[in-house]
Amino acid sequence: MASPRRLKAPAFANLSCIDLFCGAGGLSHGFQQAGFRVLAGQDYDQAAGHTFVRTHRDAGFIGGPIQDVTAKRLLRVAGLLPGELDVLVGGPPCQGYSVYNHNRGESDPRAHLFREYLRLVEGLKPKWIVMENVTGLTSVANGKMLREILVGIGKLGYRVQSRILKAEEYGIPQERRRIILIGTRTGQPIAFPDATHGTHLEPFVTVGDAISDLPALRNGEDAGKVRYSCEPQNSYQRMLRGNLSWIENHSAPRLSKVNEERARHIPPGGSWRDLPYNLLPAGMRAARRCDHTKRYGRPKLTDLSCTVLTKCDVHWGAYFHPTQDRAISVREATRMQSFPDSVVFYSSKTEQYVQVGNAVPPLLGKRIAEAVLTAMESEGMSDVSLGNRRALQLAV
Repeated sequence: MASPRRLKAPAFANLSCIDLFCGAGGLSHGFQQAGFRVLAGQDYDQAAGHTFVRTHRDAGFIGGPIQDVTAKRLLRVAGLLPGELDVLVGGPPCQGYSVYNHNRGESDPRAHLFREYLRLVEGLKPKWIVMENVTGLTSVANGKMLREILVGIGKLGYRVQSRILKAEEYGIPQERRRIILIGTRTGQPIAFPDATHGTHLEPFVTVGDAISDLPALRNGEDAGKVRYSCEPQNSYQRMLRGNLSWIENHSAPRLSKVNEERARHIPPGGSWRDLPYNLLPAGMRAARRCDHTKRYGRPKLTDLSCTVLTKCDVHWGAYFHPTQDRAISVREATRMQSFPDSVVFYSSKTEQYVQVGNAVPPLLGKRIAEAVLTAMESEGMSDVSLGNRRALQLAV
């Protein structure tokens, strides 16, 4: 299908959205950028909720365990009746499925929070639903969890399809894979966004494209509220900067002396393999050269970022700055995630990294929202397949 387009008012003005497990609001930021009104968010993490409230000033926020949240309360906060909500979005916590969790599986209590999502779908009766999660959802318990989700959505009266999306194919400077489920109880077709970047498309946005206009930092330095180091160098920077002349959250974690010394030995494009033996962590001295491919990595400016996690810890990934002997700052992590610079993250530096790493890249959320809008414009399922021939689909 052609790239999804923004629909013009008034036909699709004032479409409503509620975000469950919203965190700092990456997915709802994307839907807001596509023209939706985000009416409410819910999350257990109060620090993330503080960021959400400050950046979604027209939305209500409900904190605490989702098990205590009722559809009636969400509807009251949003000012809606059952069946009036246009889109319910959300990503149940992914740690129970993540490949980075070596104990992942059904025994992890976080692996069952999707049932709370389905409980609220039943009560809210939204016209559309969008659920995001890590790709590990497809393999945990041999796919049992994913099948349960799909069957559960189907029993609630929704057609549903899933597709694995690659963030870098939508203009995000990061290797990030996520499974997206889209369902509807309307007669419109289900659509996923076509890739915009890659072979025969726009070139990938790189680490350098994302952060080359940000001021240099020393190890552990917090720049506070600081001006950009130069004019925007490309369209990605112009998009994220908007009309701002300054940034916040440009704060780097303090590396230990040994990690600062390790950084001096690792060139752009390098990793732990470039360290002298005496600087290797004890647990990695017997590692094979093919193991731990991203640890103590330093990307080139022309590379994609590795997946931004809740800890940009150099021991676990390629989180050294490309040219400076330090780890990437919170703001640099937000740039890899496509957050606008106007979004300020609150609470401690550790909490800020958690909020950024847990988020859906807003630009990916926007592309998904535009695909939903395109499907809403269609008059029925018989009109057009909207590109789903290429989708990785699971239909109920």
